[in-house]
Amino acid sequence: MDKRVANAEAAIEKVNDGATILVGGFGMCGVPEHLLRALRAKGTKDLTLVSNNAGTDNYGIGWLLESKQVKKMIASYVGENKRFESLALSGEIDVELNPQGTLAERMRAGGAGIPAFFTPTGYGTQAAEGKETRTFDGRNCVMVPWLRGDFAFIKAWRGDRWGNLVYRKTARNFNAVMATAAKCVIAEVEELVELGDLEPDSVHTPGIFVDAIFQGESYARPIEKRTLRKD
Repeated sequence: MDKRVANAEAAIEKVNDGATILVGGFGMCGVPEHLLRALRAKGTKDLTLVSNNAGTDNYGIGWLLESKQVKKMIASYVGENKRFESLALSGEIDVELNPQGTLAERMRAGGAGIPAFFTPTGYGTQAAEGKETRTFDGRNCVMVPWLRGDFAFIKAWRGDRWGNLVYRKTARNFNAVMATAAKCVIAEVEELVELGDLEPDSVHTPGIFVDAIFQGESYARPIEKRTLRKD
């Protein structure tokens, strides 16, 4: 049960035009940059991307927006990217905004096999128009469907050839929940270790969820907003 592949190019070989891809990361942390860079080089188009944020002008999802490979963006926070702003305002890309917690829960539900759930978030707003509503314990709620992808691009700190993954700090956000909610999960890791090197109680994503894994090199580690102390 060896899930290792040679590199990002081999990992995305079956990613097709029109695919829905869950892209892990939170801000600049835990971004599967090798997979995104390989996808840009491949030229796969008409993509629907699901991510907490839309990258920045020169990093992550921003690369795919620049090359106009994205048809629709489902996200929570879409600041820090002027290219995304111009595409959205000109109608060149479809945008679906979700509250951050709702976005995470939609994918958690997708991974758990729960087709929909009720949340008070968004009730009484345009986000609830046309959706079923109910009242629970005196609180009005709106029904929200699960969210699943054809592929999930995941970035982890360490992993083994079985696909067991350990994330590091903030990079755990969204990566772990996305790893359960796609038909095919591809993980890139900073360090590929031998079987037994990962403490079982420390594994965040069990290998049963992962279909392919490879070790990336020379991660960029960008800083979203550099702030310096004044003398």
